[in-house]
Amino acid sequence: MNLNLVRARADTPGVNHVAHLNNAGASLAPKPVIDAMVGHLRLESEIGSYEAAERAQEAIERGHAAVGALLNCDSQEVALFDSASRAWTTALASIPLRAGDRVLISPMEYGSCYLSLLHLAKRHGVRLEVLPVDADGLVSVEELRGRLDERVKLIAMTHVPTHDGLVYPVALIGQVARQNGIPFLADACQSVGQMPIDVEEIGCDMLVGCGRKYLRGPRGTGFLFARREFAEQLTPAMVGLDGVEWAAGSYRFAPAARRFDTWETNCAARIGLGVAIDYALAWGVEHTWPRIRQLAADLRAEITRIPGVTVLDRGLERCGSVAITVRGWDAASVRAELQRAGINTWVCLENAACVDMQRRGLNSLLRVSVHYYNSSEELARLCSVLESVTLGRPVRVAAS
Repeated sequence: MNLNLVRARADTPGVNHVAHLNNAGASLAPKPVIDAMVGHLRLESEIGSYEAAERAQEAIERGHAAVGALLNCDSQEVALFDSASRAWTTALASIPLRAGDRVLISPMEYGSCYLSLLHLAKRHGVRLEVLPVDADGLVSVEELRGRLDERVKLIAMTHVPTHDGLVYPVALIGQVARQNGIPFLADACQSVGQMPIDVEEIGCDMLVGCGRKYLRGPRGTGFLFARREFAEQLTPAMVGLDGVEWAAGSYRFAPAARRFDTWETNCAARIGLGVAIDYALAWGVEHTWPRIRQLAADLRAEITRIPGVTVLDRGLERCGSVAITVRGWDAASVRAELQRAGINTWVCLENAACVDMQRRGLNSLLRVSVHYYNSSEELARLCSVLESVTLGRPVRVAAS
């Protein structure tokens, strides 16, 4: 399938104002998402928030089924949150870990996820163990097998790090976890919407994702997949009206992952999430992923030709994020020059992935992340500005 770039950009008003290469942070929303959210907010202002929610109940609830279709799971195995961080901490808090239990992770974990794990270790005496990686930044499956014993109660690993273009072979990790009966929690925030995700193929028990990145949905949206059989064994640290079923003056948890749902929500954002996922499904992630991967590969090839610019990405398979440093420049200053030229990128500080970045002696890097709606002309503009920076030439300021 040849992707219709003209249509993709016509659906994306933001491309008329900026070359947006910060999709790993938050993508530009397409018109259907914007229209759905603004329409609901307008309805709330006209008839009242509760009344608008009653009228839009089907659209609000669509998010569960949309995530299910995206991940190849049942909608009952999906809970919706106001962020992936909330989904991650909720998942961790529900797993019955005790002092002496071992949790195995990679050094690539996102800062807030790693903090949650450190907090868990501090509060409950859990042993957090960071696995070694090879030259490609990957945990060896053989190394993982060799670390397993009866005290390992959780494997938690990211699919795509926030600061590196590598893609982790999570399906191989999931296979090891299944074979040994160890729960596996996957962080798919950077991969969901960017590449096809199938929780059956990955073999994870839980997986978290967010709406604002490659799904092109609103900020303040996240979700948790919890495999039905596994979820039924979990006790939420907090319960809400939508997470329980009342029975004769008592209650029981709602089925599967629905036990983590709460009643109060940002209805416009939840509607936007469902619309964003349906929009991604209509394009077909399996069709947009090859374009993302090719754009990033072309960009890496062009950047390596610019003297003084280093590409830091590793991995046998790489995705739409490209991590770079510029000799003699700090990442924030390079980003500022690019912004002056109307190009959005992002700076990953050490706390974004503190274990790996500290090991590599990196206190910051510039992340350039492409999406299928980006054009080759935008990438050429980026390279032109980077070259001007390295040569000390003035950067052309974008028209306001």
